[in-house]
Amino acid sequence: MITIRNEEKKDNRKVEEITRKAFWNLYAPGCSEHYLVHIMRSHEDFLPELDFVIEVDGKIIGNIMYTKAKLVDEAGEEKEILTFGPVCILPDYQRKGYGKKLMEYSFEKAAALGYDVIVIFGHPGNYVGVGFKSCKKYNVCLENGIYPTAMLVKELKPGALDGRKWVYYSSPVLEIDEKEAERFDEGFEPWEKKDQPSQEEFYIYSHSIVQ
Repeated sequence: MITIRNEEKKDNRKVEEITRKAFWNLYAPGCSEHYLVHIMRSHEDFLPELDFVIEVDGKIIGNIMYTKAKLVDEAGEEKEILTFGPVCILPDYQRKGYGKKLMEYSFEKAAALGYDVIVIFGHPGNYVGVGFKSCKKYNVCLENGIYPTAMLVKELKPGALDGRKWVYYSSPVLEIDEKEAERFDEGFEPWEKKDQPSQEEFYIYSHSIVQ
C-alpha cells in the first residue's frame, strides 16, 4: 500500500530523521540536509503545496520539498521556476522505485500549479530516468557562465525553454550556516561521522563542468 500526500506538521520530526538517515555520511562526514529541511519550511520561497511524503503501509519512507527559484535571460527577463531538494528515501527502501514514484507525482502537481521548469543539482544517474537533462542542452548556466555537470534541467511543459541563454539563481534558503546545522544536529541521536567513497564521487561531480 503506497500513499503520497502532503507533509503535515506532525510529520516534521519524522521527515527530519528520515532525511538525516538518508544523507548521513553520503556527501560529507555527517550531513546537514535535515537542518535544511527544518529551516526551509518557514522560508518565503518554500512551497508547502509541493511538500510531499511517501508512505508504505502507513510508514513514511521518503520526502520531497520544493522552493521557488528563477532564471534570468540576457535581456534581464526573469522566469520563475522550481527546484527541489532534499529529496530522500530511507536506505532500506532505495532502488525500488519509490523515489521515482514520489518525483513523478510531484511533477504532475507542480505542472498543475502552472510551473514549467525544474532545475536541480544532483547525480545525473539518479535523475535522467525521470526526464532531467544536462543544463547545457537548455543553455542554462550559473552567473559565472559555467555549466556544472551536476546541474540538471527538466521541462514540465515541452518548449518552455526556447534556447536563449538563461542564468540560474536558487533561493537563499539553500545557503545554510554550517555551525547552526551542527547545533541542530546535536538534538538527534549521536552517530559516527566518517569518510566513505561516495563523498569523493560527490566531490568530482560537484566540481566538474560540461564544456
